[in-house]
Amino acid sequence: MQEKGTLRDKAELLQRALGFFAKEPMTFMEVCGTHTVAIYRSGLRSLLPKNISLVSGPGCPVCVTDQGEVDAAIKLAEKKGLVFATYGDMMRVPGTKGSLRNLRTQGADVRVVRSCDEALDLALKNPTKEVVFLGVGFETTAPSTAAIILEAEEKKVRNFSVLCFHKLVPPALRLLAESGELKVDGFLLPGHVSVVLGIMPYEFLPRDFKISCAIAGFEPLDIMEGLVELARQVHDKDPKVSLLYARAVRPEGNTRAKKFIRQVFDEADARWRGLGKIKNSGLRLKPEFARFDAITRFDLDIKEVPLPSGCKCGEVLMGKLRPEECPLFSIRCTPDDPVGPCMVSSEGNCAACYKYSYKVMR
Repeated sequence: MQEKGTLRDKAELLQRALGFFAKEPMTFMEVCGTHTVAIYRSGLRSLLPKNISLVSGPGCPVCVTDQGEVDAAIKLAEKKGLVFATYGDMMRVPGTKGSLRNLRTQGADVRVVRSCDEALDLALKNPTKEVVFLGVGFETTAPSTAAIILEAEEKKVRNFSVLCFHKLVPPALRLLAESGELKVDGFLLPGHVSVVLGIMPYEFLPRDFKISCAIAGFEPLDIMEGLVELARQVHDKDPKVSLLYARAVRPEGNTRAKKFIRQVFDEADARWRGLGKIKNSGLRLKPEFARFDAITRFDLDIKEVPLPSGCKCGEVLMGKLRPEECPLFSIRCTPDDPVGPCMVSSEGNCAACYKYSYKVMR
């Protein structure tokens, strides 16, 4: 009882602090799918003063995977004698023609793994088959992919490769900061990514664009504290990168994880769903690891493919639209029958809105 009262008191204090600092309209964007889900689940938007507008950004790694990349993955998984390993969230992402889940029902050897270690184990246990691991995600998952490539090299595994679609968050934030279409006063920065990156990769935002930044945890009170700090920075004209998640994030980040990324990958231009091609926002294997690169190994052509007709995932990821403003939302696009990836992923903005907001309002 005491703890509940204390939490309620702290929430009310943070709410009053937001009201004090928000003397003028402010727009903040959370750039983490876990934050997005927590915000919808807790109903946090209902506690915000009228001057605070909170929008969701490209924080879901499944959602930002480009349509052409999804199609390339499906095309590769169709190959006979090939085992295609993927994280579960990618199974239901619609391509131009079906999905990986559809492909599996048609007999393709598509397997869900919980880690890239399991994918390498598949290669070791099936030496006569090619095993491809679909590497998606931000800086959070890239170190694991890098480590498994190093392990595959050490063990001289010849039937294992990675279809690498990893993305880097800071270049996408730069694009959003430079965009004249969306005015963002502050970023609630991604907690999990920041565990790897630390503070320095974000410092261009306050320095070059005068955008306030805060790294916060994932509990509702953590998020509220982050929003209060953003509002304070805007109110005081004091843009900086504030670390409010010190229990998990070090200012220097995870140096070992960053070393793995640098050792195995080079930065490369990459296409993001809704954001287009962003310079140096993706990762590709260094030439010395080319034999583990599925794009090279299978001569894949990653084409530019339009989004499904009517799908507004791109605008949702840019913070231009709320999920319920998409004409397909809840009508043609639902979690059971998704049109776009934002309704598929557990961290997707549309899926979170449907589960925690839309269904409650109906």
